[in-house]
Amino acid sequence: MTDVVVPQRLRSGDRVAVVAPSGRVDGARLAVGVEHLKGWGLEVEVMPSVLAGHERFRYLAADDKARAEDLRNAWLDQRFAAVFCARGGYGVQRMLEYVDLDELVAVPKWFVGFSDITALHEPLNARGLVTVHGPMAAAVEQLGNDLGRERLRALLFEPETVTDLLAPAGARTVVDGVAEGPLRGGNLAMLASSIGTRTYAPPSGVVVLEDVNEEAYRADRLLTQLLRAGWFEQVTGVVVGDFSEVGAEVGDVIRERLEPLGVPMVERAAVGHEVLNLAVPLGLPVRLDATAATLTPGVLAGS
Repeated sequence: MTDVVVPQRLRSGDRVAVVAPSGRVDGARLAVGVEHLKGWGLEVEVMPSVLAGHERFRYLAADDKARAEDLRNAWLDQRFAAVFCARGGYGVQRMLEYVDLDELVAVPKWFVGFSDITALHEPLNARGLVTVHGPMAAAVEQLGNDLGRERLRALLFEPETVTDLLAPAGARTVVDGVAEGPLRGGNLAMLASSIGTRTYAPPSGVVVLEDVNEEAYRADRLLTQLLRAGWFEQVTGVVVGDFSEVGAEVGDVIRERLEPLGVPMVERAAVGHEVLNLAVPLGLPVRLDATAATLTPGVLAGS
């Protein structure tokens, strides 16, 4: 089993970088989010490509190589204690060929993002680095209540205070039992689309799944692809997060596809694209008590 590497906790006065590995960023929203990060006592630097734009495709933050270069420069710069993604969208997969993942892991620091950013979490977690699946810099201000914002801050600054990753929003038991292992996963579409690529890394342990705008038949197709590829073969437990902007039938599809695995499982975890998006530490050993609907993180030893 790969050794788990936990970055050092953040402290007031730390400098952090904001990168945009994926889609085009709204400058006004980013500015508000940056002010929230500064309110935590952080010094924030936005990397050059974040607001550059792509000359041909409006859905990309910048050229693939420029986005990859900014990620590398921010990560390897010893002035920065963490790297926050500005937003998700689409684009990480296009730049992965320009990223030396082993080089990044050799310099452990907190990496924060979700949705499309799953394409980076997956190979980083597979190499042992603990990362944060949670609200991004251009979305921190959108958290409609303080719970999601406080969870992210606590996980980064005071990890010992986070004792249940599903609280306070709660979750619902689907399959009883207890499961342990590293927490992996993220966005369902990104996980399925990595199959067959050099960054494909099937998990061993507990997985969390979330997505947005995937109708029932598409969620069925994505889950079936993972099942046929053997992605769940070493999964010990499942946490189903939010599947947003879809009909109620999606929940039925997920249960029909995953309950036969027979592993402990909960649903309706507040992880994903809703107003409340609870940050979780991917790659960290956890204990899922599906009967009690709790998810207990292991000790963040690096903090």
